[in-house]
Amino acid sequence: MPDISHLLEKSRAGEVLGEAELALLLALPPDSAGSYAVMAEARRVTDELAGGRAEVHGQFALNLAPCPKQCRFCSFAAVNKVFTTSSELSPEEAVKSAQRLESDGVNAVYVMTTAQYDFGRFVETGAEIRRNLLPDTKLVANVGDRTPAEARRLAGAGFDAVYHALRLREGVDTAIAPETRKQSIAAFQEAGLPVGTCVEPVGPEHTNEELAAMIAFTASI
Repeated sequence: MPDISHLLEKSRAGEVLGEAELALLLALPPDSAGSYAVMAEARRVTDELAGGRAEVHGQFALNLAPCPKQCRFCSFAAVNKVFTTSSELSPEEAVKSAQRLESDGVNAVYVMTTAQYDFGRFVETGAEIRRNLLPDTKLVANVGDRTPAEARRLAGAGFDAVYHALRLREGVDTAIAPETRKQSIAAFQEAGLPVGTCVEPVGPEHTNEELAAMIAFTASI
């Protein structure tokens, strides 16, 4: 088993691990001492960043519909034929959904739609939700790719942040070009909207090298 002590020391020093180093850690057997050491270090970093406190996030959808972006890992993809009809929440129903999450204890309400949902309607409904939430509750948009002007409209409507990700095998398992996702992330950030993201969707089909490359990209956002 490789000696990873130098990589843990590098992490503790606040240095960024390279893709080859990340792939080495990902290759550790799950039940090995090395994996447990990595998990312990991850817990230390998390506690340090979050002060030992957790956030509770909740999400609901403004619509349910088959989506034309054909992300093969997504139940909304039209090609997967899980959703064959469309339905939408009214602004009043959306407000009630957000308030229920808030009353259940979440401190960040995520509002999502499929990619083809009307953006103007999303902005208007988002503004109505914002007016009916507590000031300290964060409102987060989980929407499709947007232009810089549209990103500014989200900020103007009262959204505090955006969830957006460059997914694994984007453009292969999806009908979205990777560069489009990157441009949207940049547009949100330029509009002053922090971007929440993650490495997704992780499956047995993905290599350690693919995962390492995506971890490195995600860490750069």
